[in-house]
Amino acid sequence: MMMVVAFAGCGVALVLALVRAAKGPTPFDRLLAVNAIGTLVILGIALHGFIMGRPEFVDISILYAVINFIGTFAILKLFSTGGLGDRGGKARVTRETDEG
Repeated sequence: MMMVVAFAGCGVALVLALVRAAKGPTPFDRLLAVNAIGTLVILGIALHGFIMGRPEFVDISILYAVINFIGTFAILKLFSTGGLGDRGGKARVTRETDEG
C-alpha cells in the first residue's frame, strides 16, 4: 500500500513539474522544473527497483542522477556565457588567440 502512495505522490509531483515547465515565466523556472522531473524519474527508477527486488536499479538511478546534475550545469553555463566551450559564447577569436 505504501508503494502505491509513493508512486501516486511522484505522479502528482511530476504533473506539477510538467505544468511549471510549460508555463514557467523565465527559462530558469523551466530549468528547475526539468531538473525536478529528472529527480522524480530517478526516484521512480529506485522505487521500481525496490518493488521488483532488483538492486541494480539503484546503480542506474545514480548514473541518471549524475547525468542530470551535469546536464543542469551545462544548461546553466549555456545561459550565462552563450556557449559551452572554453572561450564561452561572448569571447572573440583573434589571430593572436587562434595561433597561440
